[in-house]
Amino acid sequence: MKCVQVVVPRPFDKFFDYFYDDSLGSIEIGHFVRVPFGSGSAIGIVVSKNEPSLDASKIKSIESVFHDFPKLKNSYLNFIKWISSYTMAPIGEVVRAALPPKDVFLNKKTRKKFVFETPLLHDELKLSDQQKASSQALSQEKNFSVNILDGVTGSGKTEVYFDFIDQLIKREKACQILVLLPEIALSSQWLERFKNRFGVAPGVWHSHVGAAEKRETWKAVIQGNVNVVVGARSSLFLPFNNLKAIIVDEEHEHSFKQEDGGLLYHARDMAVVRAREENIPIVLASATPSVESYTNYKEGKYTLLHLPSRHKEAQLPDVKIINLEEEKLASQTWISTPLKAALKLNIEAGDQSLLFLNRRGYAPLILCRTCGYRFECPSCSAWLVAHSHKNKMSLQCHHCGHKGWLPEACPSCEEEDSFAACGPGVERLAEEVSSLFPDARLGFMTSDHIKTTDDLGVLIEKIEAREIDIIIGTQMVAKGHHFPHLTLVGVVDADLGLMGGDFRAGEKTYQMLHQVAGRAGREEKSGEVYIQTHQANHPVMQALKNWDRDAFMESERDIRRQGLLPPFGRMAALILSSTNEGFLDQYCHALSRAVPREDGLKVLGPAPAPMRLLRQHHRRRFLVMGPREKLLQPFLRNWIAKIGCPSRIKMKIDIDPYGFM
Repeated sequence: MKCVQVVVPRPFDKFFDYFYDDSLGSIEIGHFVRVPFGSGSAIGIVVSKNEPSLDASKIKSIESVFHDFPKLKNSYLNFIKWISSYTMAPIGEVVRAALPPKDVFLNKKTRKKFVFETPLLHDELKLSDQQKASSQALSQEKNFSVNILDGVTGSGKTEVYFDFIDQLIKREKACQILVLLPEIALSSQWLERFKNRFGVAPGVWHSHVGAAEKRETWKAVIQGNVNVVVGARSSLFLPFNNLKAIIVDEEHEHSFKQEDGGLLYHARDMAVVRAREENIPIVLASATPSVESYTNYKEGKYTLLHLPSRHKEAQLPDVKIINLEEEKLASQTWISTPLKAALKLNIEAGDQSLLFLNRRGYAPLILCRTCGYRFECPSCSAWLVAHSHKNKMSLQCHHCGHKGWLPEACPSCEEEDSFAACGPGVERLAEEVSSLFPDARLGFMTSDHIKTTDDLGVLIEKIEAREIDIIIGTQMVAKGHHFPHLTLVGVVDADLGLMGGDFRAGEKTYQMLHQVAGRAGREEKSGEVYIQTHQANHPVMQALKNWDRDAFMESERDIRRQGLLPPFGRMAALILSSTNEGFLDQYCHALSRAVPREDGLKVLGPAPAPMRLLRQHHRRRFLVMGPREKLLQPFLRNWIAKIGCPSRIKMKIDIDPYGFM
């Protein structure tokens, strides 16, 4: 009997010994195997061949080996081990993300292929000299390199990396390429552009893809029957065996950070790691690169390919800042006089407009005028958001999903008809727009109105057919959409993202508003952008007004450098939760007393998390900060090992946190 170590998709940070004999055929590192585990069985991956680490009588035998599927490459195994070590997630949690849908191994045949046939090109676009230079520079990269494809909104970054894909496949027909997009389920315009360019659909991988299609795509990937896969974060774990390039579009997007579940990671950063392990180039495309990527460029670690002007001679829109401290709005109105006038002129000209307000629903808060009662979620420390439903109003929690109807009388003082909506959401904004422009045709681009790729496709068709005059949207409108007849953008409340204690608040706000502003004037007609703010002199607003991204980035880098904040320092969050608040506080105080002494590291907390109650779990948070040259993982392992974690406490370790909820 021979012995191998297998990792299984369970929350354990260890490998398990299993015996096998020659009747199963050869078993190599990287093979998929079925093994007995607990009271049942599990699909696992062979990671090493070792002498047994346990008494032989306690070691079970492998049940079967899936020789019909290629074994995983060492580079892939190194990648999942690295992620486990860096994120401090159990190796079993990482493998859970890497393994295919359960019944993939029942049928080895792939019914669907995603390979390019000749002729490869269908709707080839003519590239500008700038675009050609960037594409040629990328095509020359054959080993690991990180390349920032940096271009203003509308400069044609997608066409550049499409051309790069084309050159790669022409050079090596069987190669595989991964394209990561934020919120891929809502990127129908990108998929249509891809089909028009290459004449074939890519493999698609995201949470809204059905189980049958996922099975086919996973098999196509491991068996080499796919050239290009476009996916969300999780596609990073697909078992490519001939991966030649990775492209991360809109690399600045914070939705690339996985913040729920047992494995917390940033897909952009882990994509760089996978490219390094595979020794292949990676492209990070964005009009507003993250401070982290920009700093790596400034320090000579990344290469920058710059597209300074818009495609086809289109010009950047003119940005006007509307100071709401001077331009006072009437009560219960949210559209200023200058923006109102611009909307009127744009409608009369037959052009399309976009109003951006990053707040879903009708109003963020409902209160009683008589006693001041506010509707709060029973399971979370959050106000219930009002949503309009014809003649009724629902109340929803956007964190746990709790829903209910607005009652006729106040639950506290029992006064009837005493409720007041505080502040606007997109639905309430639409009411004001309809009262100002009753003949205008409105379209909503929010997650409440657009839930599937088909929903978005229908809306985009209406916009392109000019059946919509005014688009009202949340952050979804900033995801790289191209609307040829959109010439006016109005940002209703530019200050929303600057609230709270997130040190990235300025960066996130700038990136989002820059992307939203960039939707205007992308074709022949020039565009205008109106930004309503109470902080007209804020660096974010001034950078937007002048399209001076680099000045903002340098200012932001100076602030981070002085505070030793990422990327000039390291940070990790320890989030603890329990249904028993008293027990949670006792444990946190014990953990606080057990903090090891280590020069250069600072531990803040315990403190209630900003979302102190979530889904009926009380939450506390520690923050660990240190210099860039010092890894925090050894310190955290030592600290947690001192006291352990009882089963009544749920502990999440977030290395490089992006959200501070």
